[in-house]
Amino acid sequence: MRINRIASTPLLQQNEEPDLLALQPYFEKYKNKHGSLIPLLQATQELYGFLPEKSFQLISSETGVPVADIYGVATFYAQFRLKPVGKNIVKVCHGTACHVQNANALTDALKDELLVKDGETTPDGLFTLESVACLGCCSLAPVMMIGENTYGKLNGKAAVRIIRDVKNQSASANK
Repeated sequence: MRINRIASTPLLQQNEEPDLLALQPYFEKYKNKHGSLIPLLQATQELYGFLPEKSFQLISSETGVPVADIYGVATFYAQFRLKPVGKNIVKVCHGTACHVQNANALTDALKDELLVKDGETTPDGLFTLESVACLGCCSLAPVMMIGENTYGKLNGKAAVRIIRDVKNQSASANK
């Protein structure tokens, strides 16, 4: 199973135009350095929360690496994202211990609650749901993480209750 690594907070929405000038210091830092593509992609994602489409052409023109090759690298490595993620990343562990403790029930309950498929972001940008290979909390199986918070020994109802609590906290914070 593929592990999707992500930036913790989206800095740019999908339809927003990125200010690519912020990348200039990185181009200067890595100018004429072999193997600079991955650090440039990492810096881009750190700045914007994902890799905006327009960044590929700029990186290509600055490095001389063809756009197709940059896309190849960006899509090969699980750490890179081509679209924004939600404010809260909900990772459901599907490692062996969690799988045998019915992690699928957690994922199914969360899909129903959030009205998204695995890997998608809610329309309000509050949550992105992801299945991951292992969170390293086998004794707490089944486990999910939201941001840096780990929740264990869950069932579908408990997972949904946690999501609703996060929604309520977010709504309270925005008032």
